[in-house]
Amino acid sequence: MRKVRITKEFSFETGHALYGYDGKCRNVHGHSYKLAVTVIGTPIDELGNVKHGMVIDFGDLKKIIKEEIVDPFDHATVFNKNTPHVELAKELSDRGHDVILVDYQPTSEMMIIDFADKIQKRLPTTISLHHLRLRETETSYAEWHAADQV
Repeated sequence: MRKVRITKEFSFETGHALYGYDGKCRNVHGHSYKLAVTVIGTPIDELGNVKHGMVIDFGDLKKIIKEEIVDPFDHATVFNKNTPHVELAKELSDRGHDVILVDYQPTSEMMIIDFADKIQKRLPTTISLHHLRLRETETSYAEWHAADQV
């Protein structure tokens, strides 16, 4: 059977700040992110299988993305834990805000690499992550393609 790509899209609101940056994004601000997740695989060809004809059930893909990305990142603020922003993060966390500390500058480029790693660990072995698109604004997005990772 031939390979098929399927895509599911997700939305979440996340704040961040870019420590050391020379523009406005050094300030804490947020985005309405849109994440498109495309996987590739061969549709299941077992007549008795309830997932017959599917590469992956969209509901199963949704569960992975919600658990790994949407639920943790939605309405949270992301800071690089290796910067003085860690002090602000502690203050916000102490006041009941959702804060995520990461080992990288929380740009769209670095976030999408993180997301790819998280998703790949959860996909069934019969399916591969093909590409991701993380839209930060209506006119700006980052893309991750498996083919570029060689």
